[in-house]
Amino acid sequence: MSLVLTGGVTLSLFKQLDVNNAQQELDLNVIRYKQLVMSTQCQARIGCVADPSELVGILNQSVALNRFGLGGDRLLLLQGPPTGETTVIFDSQGSSLLGSSIPIQGNPLTVSGSQVYPARISFGGVSYMLAASYVGSARSLAPYQGWVVLARPLSAVEAEATSQLLPPILAAGIAGLLLAVVVTMLISRAMTRPLAELELAARDVAEGNYSRRVTVGGGSEIGIVGDAFNEMAAAVERAREMQRRFLADVSHELKTPLTSLIGFSQALVDDSPLSEAERHRAATILHEEAERVLRMSQELLDLARVESGELHIDTQAVDVAVQVEQEVALVRQRAESRRLVLRVSLGDTLPPAEADPERLHQILENLLDNAVKYAPEASIIGVEAEVRGARIEMSVRNRVGGNVPDPVRIFDRFYRADPSRSSAAGGVGLGLAISKRLATAQEGDLQARLEAGDLIMTLSLPVRAEARPNASSAVRSTVRLLWPHQDSTP
Repeated sequence: MSLVLTGGVTLSLFKQLDVNNAQQELDLNVIRYKQLVMSTQCQARIGCVADPSELVGILNQSVALNRFGLGGDRLLLLQGPPTGETTVIFDSQGSSLLGSSIPIQGNPLTVSGSQVYPARISFGGVSYMLAASYVGSARSLAPYQGWVVLARPLSAVEAEATSQLLPPILAAGIAGLLLAVVVTMLISRAMTRPLAELELAARDVAEGNYSRRVTVGGGSEIGIVGDAFNEMAAAVERAREMQRRFLADVSHELKTPLTSLIGFSQALVDDSPLSEAERHRAATILHEEAERVLRMSQELLDLARVESGELHIDTQAVDVAVQVEQEVALVRQRAESRRLVLRVSLGDTLPPAEADPERLHQILENLLDNAVKYAPEASIIGVEAEVRGARIEMSVRNRVGGNVPDPVRIFDRFYRADPSRSSAAGGVGLGLAISKRLATAQEGDLQARLEAGDLIMTLSLPVRAEARPNASSAVRSTVRLLWPHQDSTP
């Protein structure tokens, strides 16, 4: 479509240019024919003709002999003054216009020292372009004084322009069309090849080939899609690998308690000769292993709910000081059994936190439980809570033993600093993974760091909006509580 429009506009412009060129040619030729008429009516050997009719006879004979070389142009003589009515006395193409009047109007041009009047006129329904120049003056002795007019059909000029311009325009249009087709095919091929590769790669990933990547690159839109596909495939591969590891870890963690359950229950079912003490021990182990499986199932369920976003979080104003003291009281007996000192440091005026009380209890229980389990005997466990800007930070600090945990991996599922330690004694390694995600679900954060041989777990939660302190309140007083005795030392 654009080629057709361009060709049409080009043809129209070139037609107009040819019409202008034809008008300039007429302007020059009318001066030549004016001089020819003047030399015809007055010759050196025979003098001037007696009247215009003799001049017309000479001109008719010259036209018949084709001495003027008019071609398709039309020569007219108009008798009359420079201004006013004129009468056609000669027409090179017949007598249809003889005796009629043709007005000469417009602004003259100076061509070769003579004035020429270009104009457009219609004869017998045919449009002409013409050029007219006046012959004679008041001092002239020649019998003819009037206008020499040279006319050319406008249709002939336009037809000649079309015949000259149409073939090259058509050739250029066809060449442009072929070029456009070739370029379109090349672009289409360049686009479809990477799209086909993306399609095949997507099918491979859907069939389980998660290591599949595409080679589409560059800064184009398809290149961006290719990079995004590779990132997606890598993420899917990582997720599948994590899923495989997760299933392997779950299978491994379930294998030990299930083996114990099957073994001891089978012994009881077979009515093996066991003493009362052995039966009691078997029943105790069955109970503990069943609780262990139940606890791990509940933790796995919580983890799945948190990661899928299905766990309901009901945030409200929570008194952090009261919550921390309650959690410390729950682990006090176990801490005393290992001769641990619980040192609690709380701010005097801790504002309420924006948190879910049940989920906050779950996080703090996991942090304190890990500290009591893994801290060396007769060491100090520090519990602190303070306000930092618009957030409350609660931290649990304990010494680490021979197996130093990795602060980065400590929140991974089934991670244990001591791989040889049984899950019955140390848990399955899901508590901190769940706590990390519960903190995030409450718009908080849970971080771990090692400092001077201590493991510090820090939980950060937002302060309740209406209770947020001013930024200037930087000084705080603390209350220190020691268990089991105020004067205890590790």
